[in-house]
Amino acid sequence: MLKGKHNTFPILITERLTLRQLSIHDDQRIFTLRSDVNVNKYLDRPISNTIDDARDFITKIIKSSALYWVITLHNPNILIGTICLFGFSDENRACELGYELLPEFHRQGIMQEAVAKVIDYAFHVIKVAEIKAYLHKENISSVKLLEKFLFLNSDEPVKENPDILCYHLTNSIK
Repeated sequence: MLKGKHNTFPILITERLTLRQLSIHDDQRIFTLRSDVNVNKYLDRPISNTIDDARDFITKIIKSSALYWVITLHNPNILIGTICLFGFSDENRACELGYELLPEFHRQGIMQEAVAKVIDYAFHVIKVAEIKAYLHKENISSVKLLEKFLFLNSDEPVKENPDILCYHLTNSIK
């Protein structure tokens, strides 16, 4: 598996952000993120109702093959969002990108900074050939974010839900 090339979890640093591994100590902030109605508006997942839901999610992620980063400002080092690469395919050298951010941190360029770093990591370190992202067609902020990075709409309807768009970005680095 593409992700399996790493013995330790990669910590990524940008000008303002640290992208670090999720831990059980993030349970309260994961609960806040996954129970927020605005964050979950376009996501097809159950909202967390209890802190135990958040802890169960953290345990599941830690055991998975996903590269699931907690997005933090350098100071303080508390979760403000998440970004992940998952669904790795060795055959296609591809993966999926997902992200979410607490509403009070929207419109500050934070997710743009995090996405740029994760795309760079995926293409230069893991050497994926393609990154896909699935999003709701009404999630205009996410569409605009992906288009800033030259993701293209595949124009392929998602059979399970016609309201979901599939965007993809091909690695031009050889």
